[in-house]
Amino acid sequence: MQELHDAPLAPLTTFRLGGPAARLVTATTDDEVIAAVREADATGTPLLIIGGGSNLVIGDKGFDGTALRIATRGFALDGTTLELAAGEIWSDAVARTVEAGLAGIECLAGIPGSAGATPIQNVGAYGQEVSSTITEVVAHDRATGETVTLANADCAFSYRHSRFKEHPGRYVVLRVRFALEDAGGLSAPVKYAETARALGVEPGDRVPAATARDTVLRLRAGKGMVLDPEDHDTWSAGSFFTNPVLTDEEYADFLVRARARLGDDVSPPAFPAGEGRTKTSAAWLIDKAGFAKGYGTGPARISTKHTLALTNRGDATTEDLLALAREVVAGVHAAFGITLVNEPVTVGVSLRAAG
Repeated sequence: MQELHDAPLAPLTTFRLGGPAARLVTATTDDEVIAAVREADATGTPLLIIGGGSNLVIGDKGFDGTALRIATRGFALDGTTLELAAGEIWSDAVARTVEAGLAGIECLAGIPGSAGATPIQNVGAYGQEVSSTITEVVAHDRATGETVTLANADCAFSYRHSRFKEHPGRYVVLRVRFALEDAGGLSAPVKYAETARALGVEPGDRVPAATARDTVLRLRAGKGMVLDPEDHDTWSAGSFFTNPVLTDEEYADFLVRARARLGDDVSPPAFPAGEGRTKTSAAWLIDKAGFAKGYGTGPARISTKHTLALTNRGDATTEDLLALAREVVAGVHAAFGITLVNEPVTVGVSLRAAG
């Protein structure tokens, strides 16, 4: 187990932002992860868990405690059952399941970060969510000091949410288990309209899993959502805001505001999100509120490829990023009465107030 002091954290995040950690520990086995967590808890030391760093916004002052980087490895495929160590690189794991001819996570290709982070956010894209294939999550429960195995139903998955996110800091994910599908090399039924159009098929059709993966990678790359050190549009956390889920009353108020601003014939994106609820598009809201691709003049700007990604153009600070995020939140609320919620986890800072 490697240990460093006054260690830079920015290089461990896809934003490349944030100050140093007082102490950085890198764990390569589950036992090392548990030992580091128990030591921090026993001494009352603040603890920051870092996986792939693709969902973190760390303050410029850094983290005054122990940052635990989970670098465990483990890819075990038994038939259609997959077990991943938390530190496995997610995009690599997806590629290996596609190479094995299995379906279920092929449309989650290109998502940066580690496998252990996927159940926390219930990671999803292009019509798939990990909650559809996860069977169990093995985690260290800091409340009890024990290792627990949570079945899918116990994870309380919903849109970009889970039991792990509901109780931040309690669970440290060690392993994630999935049930994939052997469809003879074909993908799961294509659900997302954009993916279906790009593939030239109808929603519900299947295509070769490798074709689905490659198509998603092209779509993501076109939006700056595939990591590229030379492309500042990818110096981001991907989608910075979640898509708002509105009650019927909230959606009706939103329509009134949208039509007053944009005309009576406007039709904002709307997707069923459970009884009495509708999900709309954060990207649409941002664009129609006046924040186009490439918006900004400072070192933090909206991506030139996708309005939902806030980016570091190379020399930004975390406060530069948060200032832009707050401007977008305020503008969308003024235009449509909807408050956007950040998807990345903030460390030592808040989107709601400076400092």
